[in-house]
Amino acid sequence: MPTISYFYGIAIRMYFGDHAPPHFHAIYGPDEALIDIETGNVLVGHLPKAALRLVQEWRIARQNELRDNWGRAERLEPLNRVAGLEDE
Repeated sequence: MPTISYFYGIAIRMYFGDHAPPHFHAIYGPDEALIDIETGNVLVGHLPKAALRLVQEWRIARQNELRDNWGRAERLEPLNRVAGLEDE
């Protein structure tokens, strides 16, 4: 599962050929959540509130890149790195 972004101790990953709806995995320490790319809803799991706030801010800013990577993952193509919040 490639890590496509990393910021403030949060790793963002995507699986190749993963199930719908389009989502990414956010991992912060022992916590992990699957986040819907379009809505920002937590599909499965949990993140601390502060980490979830950062992930949501990042998701909104990077939504087009996340959509593109989701399509790439479905086609089993290499994923692109997505800038983190620190990279702005």
